[in-house]
Amino acid sequence: MSSTTNLDYKNVSLNGTITVPGDKSISHRSVMFGSIAQGKTTVSGFLLGEDCLSTIDCFRKLGVEIHVEGTNVTISSPGMDNWEEPKEVLYTGNSGTTTRLMLGILSGTTLHTVMTGDASIGKRPMRRVADPLRLMGAKIAGRENGQYTPLAVQGTKLKAIDYTMPVASAQVKSAILLAGLRAEGTTIVREKEVSRDHTERMLKQFGATVEVEGGAVAFEGGQQLRATHVNIPGDISSAAFFLVAGAIVPGSEIIMENVGINPTRAGIIEVLEKMGADLSVEIDDDQAAEPTATLTIRTSGLKATTIGGEIIPRLIDEIPIIALLATQAEGTTIIRNAEELKVKETDRITAVVTELQKLGAEIEATDDGMIIHGPTKLHGADLQSYGDHRIGMMSAIAALISTSPIEIDDTECIAVSYPTFFEHVEGLLKNS
Repeated sequence: MSSTTNLDYKNVSLNGTITVPGDKSISHRSVMFGSIAQGKTTVSGFLLGEDCLSTIDCFRKLGVEIHVEGTNVTISSPGMDNWEEPKEVLYTGNSGTTTRLMLGILSGTTLHTVMTGDASIGKRPMRRVADPLRLMGAKIAGRENGQYTPLAVQGTKLKAIDYTMPVASAQVKSAILLAGLRAEGTTIVREKEVSRDHTERMLKQFGATVEVEGGAVAFEGGQQLRATHVNIPGDISSAAFFLVAGAIVPGSEIIMENVGINPTRAGIIEVLEKMGADLSVEIDDDQAAEPTATLTIRTSGLKATTIGGEIIPRLIDEIPIIALLATQAEGTTIIRNAEELKVKETDRITAVVTELQKLGAEIEATDDGMIIHGPTKLHGADLQSYGDHRIGMMSAIAALISTSPIEIDDTECIAVSYPTFFEHVEGLLKNS
């Protein structure tokens, strides 16, 4: 049963220091790679969101022992070649990352598996992953020839491919590379616009040899991964909501420590800087697998900008909150080349435009993005989250600058990526 949250903020500011939850993409991969590798892998900073817990549940059904204590996770695996064939369906919940990457992982095993997810996953396109995997010899069946879940995978021997990505997608790239672990030959994935590279970085962290040159990633099959320790930084996609809040809520100063600033993910920082935000980035000194920094954001005047092209894959998940940011900027902000938003948890172009229009924003949808005129005062309304965590959080941040209360339907979905979101909002309000 969904929950409705009524938010009534007036003349507030946000001040203090928070540590955003661990990176969702890296948390997923830490469990996947730790389960593939034989031995004991330890993880710190794990995101206890519902999506990542779905990944843990899937690997437990494959016979991997996984112990969770707070944000620390211990993975004791017999190794990929010794997994058990699951007696029940692998349920991936709302997680596109789990569903798509598992297709690549399972294709090269000797196991028969079936995966399904929630209603949202049942509408998300899977042939973008299934088709290149089939070129490698994978045996994948599902609704509409593998376009939708449930999906059945009969593990088999795979052959490497040289694949050029039609669209930038870290999930598709990762699924192919993970299938390449058990493929004969060298798997190559080529991208016109580089998507997030957490999989390439983690393959190296687990002892694999990966060659990255320009937009091409090459990976030789048959390599064995070695168990290791993974330290997960804060998720910049979660930090983005408070970066925007700090920029637009009067009298605010928010400090966020240990935030991942992987260059393939840090587009939100570039956008804030282009729009004139008062943002400081203090890069951490350590030579970790993933770069991190302390981010400090203060309220400032903002100017409109145009966002498109190669930066889009580096901020695709942040576009809903960037749209809210643009409603408070001077001028017209244009977001283009973001068609991928249509196949996220919901059609995020339609959802963002519809909900912000209810608040009085001057925003219109285009085929591949949106146009936002600002600055505009926002007023209260009854909003829908569409069961999409990023739409739910965008709506909650909007309530901080709204002239009257905002009611949001189904805020439970926020737990997918940020279970402590409202606690952090309240904590920053108390410090003001």
